[in-house]
Amino acid sequence: MRRIFLIATEESGDKLGAGLMKVLRQRLGDAVQFEGVGGRAMAREGLTSLFPIEELSIMGFTGVVKQLPKILRLIRQTVDAVIEAEPDILVIIDSPDFTHRVARRVRKRESTIPIIDYVSPSVWAWRPGRARAMRGYVDHVLALLPFEPEAYRRLHGPPCSYVGHSLIEQLATLRPNALEQQRRDAEPPVLLVLPGSRGSEIRQHLGIFGEALGRVRTAGTAFELVLPTTPHLVDAVRQGVERWPVAPRIVTGEAEKRAAFRIARAALAKSGTVTLELALAGVPMVTAYRVGSAEAWILRRAIKVKSVILANLVLGQEVIPEFLQENCTAEKLAPALADMLTDSAPRRQQVEAFAGLDAIMSTGNVSPSVRAADIVLETMRRSRRAV
Repeated sequence: MRRIFLIATEESGDKLGAGLMKVLRQRLGDAVQFEGVGGRAMAREGLTSLFPIEELSIMGFTGVVKQLPKILRLIRQTVDAVIEAEPDILVIIDSPDFTHRVARRVRKRESTIPIIDYVSPSVWAWRPGRARAMRGYVDHVLALLPFEPEAYRRLHGPPCSYVGHSLIEQLATLRPNALEQQRRDAEPPVLLVLPGSRGSEIRQHLGIFGEALGRVRTAGTAFELVLPTTPHLVDAVRQGVERWPVAPRIVTGEAEKRAAFRIARAALAKSGTVTLELALAGVPMVTAYRVGSAEAWILRRAIKVKSVILANLVLGQEVIPEFLQENCTAEKLAPALADMLTDSAPRRQQVEAFAGLDAIMSTGNVSPSVRAADIVLETMRRSRRAV
């Protein structure tokens, strides 16, 4: 019987963990037992979570400070559970502020348990010294982005393999069929607005985005506005757009969001993973991001890359305009957004660059979950515990 301990504390990591568990179950059949921390998706694959991952849904610096005793208790509880389980392998999935603290303590208490990190922390963007430090407690990193293995080699980190991003398995839900392409090309164009997935991001961006959209409309550019959000934020979004000069159609849920992607001509988006999602969907965009002054001061001194836009980093070129902090203003966003709604040179440059994404992110005919499972199984085989 193989015993695998997995830790995922956010929804995105929960989905990755579920995909990995499914393939491992296919490979090992009844000869595998899963333990650990996860959400609903991992529960459907047979995991009983040590605690609900919602207990770690803490946002912002002050939130972390207030909840620090609780966080430390959950770290200790998780470490104790790993040691007691005596697993053949520990797989930590994203959420490095929590999972890496667990991994370091596990390695210190029981050095023979192999540890795999599924989803690299952003060592290529900030705090690069983490890569070298990870060699002390991580045996292999499973990367979602194609440039990450080279970053780990350059930074002298642990072995790192590109397994692929889950988005490459979802292209059919992102790209239009013939009828949807007709709507994408029709007038008035559909414009997506994506202000963020957290309450703090909504508060920072909605006012500026609304003013920018008003300027575009006043300048004579027509568009149909769609704003995808999540059910838990829909009330805050509705309240935030009440004073917008252009009323958006608000949609909730992943299926409705993807449907909007397939007919959109352009997007105004908060920087993040959504930029890669839009690029794979072939939707040119303008990106923006604004945070509080204290956080901005820290980030300016920490970030080591020219662009913070994920799609730009994967493409290796800065084709997507980014308006950060003091540059995140309606005056600057509006003309850039108008370019995305017309047959402009900046729009054509993005469309041309996006056409190369499939090749850049390709994993051949092997899915990311299968690639990840292969490395987990190989690491287990090489481990002394699996002998």
